Amino acid sequence: MRPDSVRRVLRLGACTGAMAGLLTVGLALPAAADEPETDQLWINAPYEQSLPLGTDGGEPPTRTLDLGMYHDNSNFTVTDGRLTVDVSGLAGVAEVTWPDNCTPSGTTAVCVVPDVPVVGEGESRQIHLGVRAADGAAGGAQGRITYEATATGGPDGTLVAPHDSFDTTLTVASGPDLSIRDEPPIGETEPGTTETIPFALSNKGNEASNGFTLTMYASYGLDFVSTYPECEYTDVVPVAHATCTFDEVLAPGESFELPEPLKVAIAEHAFNERLDLSVEPGGGATDLWNDDNYVALQIGAANTADFAVRGAAVSGAAGDTVTASIAFRNNGPAWVGNLGSGDPVASVDLRVPQGTTVTGVPSGCFPRTLDGGYYPGSTGAPRYVCNLPYWVSESAERAYAFKLRVDAVVPGASGAVTVRPERGDSFPFDLDRSNNSASLVVN
Repeated sequence: MRPDSVRRVLRLGACTGAMAGLLTVGLALPAAADEPETDQLWINAPYEQSLPLGTDGGEPPTRTLDLGMYHDNSNFTVTDGRLTVDVSGLAGVAEVTWPDNCTPSGTTAVCVVPDVPVVGEGESRQIHLGVRAADGAAGGAQGRITYEATATGGPDGTLVAPHDSFDTTLTVASGPDLSIRDEPPIGETEPGTTETIPFALSNKGNEASNGFTLTMYASYGLDFVSTYPECEYTDVVPVAHATCTFDEVLAPGESFELPEPLKVAIAEHAFNERLDLSVEPGGGATDLWNDDNYVALQIGAANTADFAVRGAAVSGAAGDTVTASIAFRNNGPAWVGNLGSGDPVASVDLRVPQGTTVTGVPSGCFPRTLDGGYYPGSTGAPRYVCNLPYWVSESAERAYAFKLRVDAVVPGASGAVTVRPERGDSFPFDLDRSNNSASLVVN
């Protein structure tokens, strides 16, 4: 694992609130076997973007407008993507420089994407236009770019993006544009060590930033070693938070570095960590372009976690209702968290023993058919899946108490209890898989 600077990801500050909403959603239901395959082509384009005027009446700087295409269904290979870009609405507002994969003709251009990726896989912004404010354009002037797209593939052989659904509004503006510099990977880290995090901030706008606020979020396996008097620190597991207010005035083109290097400690329980940094200009100013105000450093630590489940043994006569408590435990040494997706770190899967019926279901557990499909109602299902949270500490435990009615005494009846990932069959970080399964035994 290695830390990379990643933009446009779920911010750590949203974890404790937004993640909770994500986790209330049940498991996705599989499509019916006879349901026809579908696919949809989409255009990836920003809804709006600001273009700064030149500093002190100079030439306006050129900005990059990133565009692309993607589709939904990985069962189809989609090629020969063609994105038509219409810039006729930019007259007098902005000028465009076309990249090599676009062929302009008048105020339109056709941009080619040879291989269109599936959503979430590969690079979905394959086209990079240069845009700048037109000479003589005044602050507040706006223009609009529209798009159409087609590609080869899908169930009918051709995919078409929804018509008139994608456009970008460019606004000529004046103000600061704070930008955090991307840094090369730091490399794999070791628990118990300290890492220095490069940080450099610059103002790419055409007006000064009268101070700024730096916000930092560090995941559970990171601790702030460097502290600054301009910062206020709070620590709410699994995210530590720092808000720093600096008074330095950053003129256009100027840069800023922290008073001393930013250092974080890699805890003994560290694993897949995140350090999120974001900045906002001070004095109530609006940043011209927010895309480069934020970076998320993913920091991997060489560590493992041991996920285990505990079964149960209960007994009862026919007609009795008994309580069977199964459990999950992380034996560490690492914590585990899905900080980007908010998906449960794992699920505890129960197959109901023969001769029994579930009459009471613990919170967070969902009924399923034996093959994992939808099961109506909450009780009486042959299988239950219990979602863990999006993170578990290095010593987390969670118990699930099921009420079982013994319908018929079947000596030695048992049901499998397993812990499994949301996707795939095993956990790459769990080197001891012998305790990933157990049994619920009745009589």
